[in-house]
Amino acid sequence: MTDPSEIASPLLKWYDCCARSMPWRGIHDPYKTWVSETMLQQTRVETVIPYYEKFLARFPTLKDLAAADEADILKMWEGLGYYSRARNLLKGVRQVMEQYNGTVPHDPKLLAKISGIGPYTAGAIASIAYDVPVPAVDGNVLRVFSRLFGIRDNIRLPDTRKKLESLAAFAVPDKRAGDYNQAVMDLGATVCVPGTPDCDHCPLSSLCNAFIRGDAADLPVIPGAAPQKIVSFSIPILISGNQTLVRKRTETLLKGLWCFPLLECDPQDLPTFLFRKFQIIAVPAGESIHTRHVFTHLIWQMTIMPFTVTNDLPAPDGYVWVSASELENLAFPSAMNIPLKTARDFLS
Repeated sequence: MTDPSEIASPLLKWYDCCARSMPWRGIHDPYKTWVSETMLQQTRVETVIPYYEKFLARFPTLKDLAAADEADILKMWEGLGYYSRARNLLKGVRQVMEQYNGTVPHDPKLLAKISGIGPYTAGAIASIAYDVPVPAVDGNVLRVFSRLFGIRDNIRLPDTRKKLESLAAFAVPDKRAGDYNQAVMDLGATVCVPGTPDCDHCPLSSLCNAFIRGDAADLPVIPGAAPQKIVSFSIPILISGNQTLVRKRTETLLKGLWCFPLLECDPQDLPTFLFRKFQIIAVPAGESIHTRHVFTHLIWQMTIMPFTVTNDLPAPDGYVWVSASELENLAFPSAMNIPLKTARDFLS
């Protein structure tokens, strides 16, 4: 079996010459590491970089973010997805202000008690910002170590994960722990990738059980995921004069973000449905648009239809009428990109 203590040296040599350039690297600032790692959860690096730079320009310190309004933060996060990350980040930095006088702890156990910081992010902050020799175990690390050590059991089983986490912890060097953890992440993202890894360019191939056995592409062992649930919505873009109808979501999914009406009815029945539900008299004003948005465990199938409202009514409970300029100040999820464009076109 591969000796975990043999991994760090060749991996750090590779990292020193092949590390990806990222704006949050080489900066030992726990707040900036926290922001970057939060944004990077389930999101590609190239997507995160411009958001990270704009976010820190607006909220350069932990104190600045703690004093911000949630609506402003969600607006800055608009399009990045997984908005609960932003809300938990705000809650977490306020917790640090109150409990730790604005100083992010270096102890991973204390970090893990802060809102929005799980074991992975705690390890990343402790090692990258403070060089504490602890692992930061994410999907990339699990994949790399399952191949290195030839772990061929179901990776979703608690015992298997615990075994991989123990190996990962043992392999972290006493010095340059942050660089080491980032090196494992880079290796998993660029070389030891899902599917067929680039073993010819891997600095650890001579130590890798899966490479020697020839089954690296089969690891880690992950059973098939449950199929995503599909939900169909009719989305009326209701134009009344120079205003359109929107609501701020209170549901867990996309909580705090703005959406157009998401109605579970047949698109052909929308005029009747709108009158019965809201007493709104709506006349079709253009062609319908069919699109969909894919979440982790859910797919929204959407039919978008523009309407002109012919009766003058107050907004229904939970909704507001907003103008084109007001629309631009609200935070919408990327699922609403096409409805938002449709509304802008009619209000322009």
